[in-house]
Amino acid sequence: MRKIGFLAGAVVVTMAFGGTASVAGGHSKITTPTLTAFASLPAGTFVPGSEPSGSLVTGNLNGFVAPFADQPVQGFSGIARNRDGTYDVLSDNGYGNKANSGDFLLRIQRLAPAFATGTVDVLGGVNLTDPNGRVPWALTREDRVLTGADFDVESIVKAADGSYWIGDEFGPYILHFDRAGRLLAAPTPLDGVIAPETAARTGATATIGSSKGFEGLAGSSDGRYLYALLEGTVAGDPAGQLRLNEFDTRTGQYTGKRWTYQLESPANAIGDAIVVDRDRFLIIERDNGQGATAVFKRIYVAQKKRDGSLAKTLLVDLMNIANPRKLGGFGTTFTFPFQTIEDVVIIDDRKIAVLNDNNFPFSSGRTAGVADNNEWIEIALPKSLR
Repeated sequence: MRKIGFLAGAVVVTMAFGGTASVAGGHSKITTPTLTAFASLPAGTFVPGSEPSGSLVTGNLNGFVAPFADQPVQGFSGIARNRDGTYDVLSDNGYGNKANSGDFLLRIQRLAPAFATGTVDVLGGVNLTDPNGRVPWALTREDRVLTGADFDVESIVKAADGSYWIGDEFGPYILHFDRAGRLLAAPTPLDGVIAPETAARTGATATIGSSKGFEGLAGSSDGRYLYALLEGTVAGDPAGQLRLNEFDTRTGQYTGKRWTYQLESPANAIGDAIVVDRDRFLIIERDNGQGATAVFKRIYVAQKKRDGSLAKTLLVDLMNIANPRKLGGFGTTFTFPFQTIEDVVIIDDRKIAVLNDNNFPFSSGRTAGVADNNEWIEIALPKSLR
């Protein structure tokens, strides 16, 4: 077998697991993206025996009361597939901003969907820490356990050695952690791109909006490069144009190569970016609506062009997925009407999985006034990604 560098994302490293056979491998031929599996993790799922959180949370909590006795298992903003059929899923920065998330511990959750029962098993995880003082500025906690007031972690790539590369929005920075969640090197900034959170700390001028840093992080199949996609437009760039930056994992520096992704509307945002192959990515693009106001939730194949742009081809409209088996108790047309959809992973060349970020406890896209669960869906594709 060929040596691989990253464990998740690229079609060239797909492996066969029970329950994930492609449509081409024995299922009836389909002509439109079709829901093949559904599972859900309840919004009120917490890490057992963990620390209290949410002491600074205010606003509409959709039926929950803060503070919480434990840390929520919530806000999935990045996913990496493991060889044993489990997944490492990155929890979001906390409760929406730096000011209210100082008691939310940044964490990678180990999960496994159980589609036969429509549930998701929480198998453990690791907190993210900086015991060796790699971060050169003051952290929220003296014990150097990282919180949502330190970084806004939004995207993840797992390397072959078990370490994690994570994209942050407060820098924006690229962060490298070992398999136990310990930071291995100082956060790596991107020249010319400064978020308001960093500007407030350093006195620099912000060049990108708040929470508009690295929402997508894709890893090349050989493990050499990362491709970090900004969620927002850098000051001076055309409206709705996002930068995709190449990062060399061997040198720990950016290569200077970059491409541009054009949003369908400047009001849209991206939710995730992963590698398909050397020249193509899957990118989630969405509007800011939820429930009845959710209209634009799509996954594109984005291909590198010689002029430095990315050419987009629609792969899945997440608001119009065929559901002939009425999975999840829904009708024959399934929609994913969530404000933030931030996780996509390739199962094989004819199937992908998609997860929402439920922004616990604030989002209520499935049922008005009720905090969203974390839903986990698999979608069969009518054409091969190869």
